[in-house]
Amino acid sequence: MASAPRSNPLSIYGLYLVGSALLASNPVLGRALAHVVPPVGLTFWRWALAFLIILPFALPGLLAHRHRLLADWRRFLMLGVLGQGISGAVVYYGLAHTGATNASLIYATSPVMVLAIAAVWLGEAIRPRQVAGILVAMAGVLVILTRGDLNALLHLSFNIGDLQVLTGAISWSVFTILLRQSRGGPLPVMTSFAANALAGVLVLTPFYAWETLAVRPVPFTVHTMLSIGSVALFASVLAFIAYQRTIALMGAAQASTALYLSPLWAALGSWLLLGEGLEPFHLAGVLLVLPGVALATLPARPGAPAPEAAADRACTDRI
Repeated sequence: MASAPRSNPLSIYGLYLVGSALLASNPVLGRALAHVVPPVGLTFWRWALAFLIILPFALPGLLAHRHRLLADWRRFLMLGVLGQGISGAVVYYGLAHTGATNASLIYATSPVMVLAIAAVWLGEAIRPRQVAGILVAMAGVLVILTRGDLNALLHLSFNIGDLQVLTGAISWSVFTILLRQSRGGPLPVMTSFAANALAGVLVLTPFYAWETLAVRPVPFTVHTMLSIGSVALFASVLAFIAYQRTIALMGAAQASTALYLSPLWAALGSWLLLGEGLEPFHLAGVLLVLPGVALATLPARPGAPAPEAAADRACTDRI
């Protein structure tokens, strides 16, 4: 029997780089739209469009698992609150007050937050190396929150946007852990993605209606609709597809390291598209956050299992 064709290493790592750039596109595009499209409206239409784009591919799984999805509707609504509500709209609120580079660096700590929360909440084992990585990464977040100024820490003076992004990252970590707790084992990834997107849209609907009537509506111009469509397509659907394909080609542990490159892509995109400059505290944050996340989540030796499957899933679902 003929053997399956081998994948070209150049194409594999090209997909890996493209996938990490797609992950980074969300804070850059969110920052670009922060003062144009209201945050709940941006989140609502991002996930509504993402659901519609992926529906033709997810429909067989949604129909096959419909009884299980309906029986677990309360859990999916909670996932919608955490994953699309707090981790979506609240982060877009934050991007109106902070830079895309800051947001991407803070969000890059999601895998170590998953490890820490799972250790405290679920009593999962955590190794000394992982503890060290968590502490280093959190030190990097502190540098970003204080802009490298310890006086800000002494006076508890932080940028509100950074705190909102941090809230979103914590919410996403809780979302990731709850995603693991599904009854009857995990759903197919396409089915889970579509169900979570739809749950997010349902949760956001009343808040979107309130924002439209009481604050300001989404300006339905060609420019804004193309921009929102770009967030849905690139930061949601294509990021999801690229990451799942990278996992199939490289394995979850290696593919999850794409998250470590995202802040670098976000910094480049912010500089090119938004005119945001790099500050010394950004470099200090990179030198702490990325090694800390790597220390906490990478396997101890080649071929060893990842320290926690939750860390990989944090990257898988971080779109």
